[in-house]
Amino acid sequence: MLDALIIGGGVSGVSCALILGSAHSKPFASDKKIALLSHQKASSLQDALFNNAYGIEAGKLGGELLTESLAHLSSVYPHIEQIPNEKVLKIEGEIGNFSVITNKNTYLTKLIVIGIGAGNPFTIEGLEEFVIPHQKANPEKNRIQLKNHDHLVKDGIYVCGVLAGWRSQLSIAAGSGAAVATDILTLWNGGVHVQVHDSTRVK
Repeated sequence: MLDALIIGGGVSGVSCALILGSAHSKPFASDKKIALLSHQKASSLQDALFNNAYGIEAGKLGGELLTESLAHLSSVYPHIEQIPNEKVLKIEGEIGNFSVITNKNTYLTKLIVIGIGAGNPFTIEGLEEFVIPHQKANPEKNRIQLKNHDHLVKDGIYVCGVLAGWRSQLSIAAGSGAAVATDILTLWNGGVHVQVHDSTRVK
């Protein structure tokens, strides 16, 4: 049984994983089992070029960023399991006892974070009732989102990035994933608000 399963290895999903991973030294997160399903064949990053994203050198290619960000996650927070080459087909269950069914396996998890693209149709069975037209995309693009309140779709299921209704901008997607991670950490910390920072400051 996983404590959290992140679906999507793009900007929002990996940002969420990085923040969750960085809390491993905290007592409330030290024993948590976290995994990331990194299937990203259809990622909009594949053909992106970045000149306007904070902290990313000008000219960075999105395809490079996809590979480098997963390598970064693996090297810095190896306790987060990365699961490549599996596509999620169905989600069943409720908070504390979800089944995530892929084309290869079934994973049991207490919490789910969905950070995939906003293409139509939405292909994960079990969440159809939450699919609505994207509120911040031009109608002709035919994008969708999952209905949510502050990233929470229903108890135990979070959505981040463009699928949460945000515009397709790297900085926004990264912040959305980070916001979900801090909400999960706050949940694990008994409702006491959490943010995680590393620092060079001498204590």
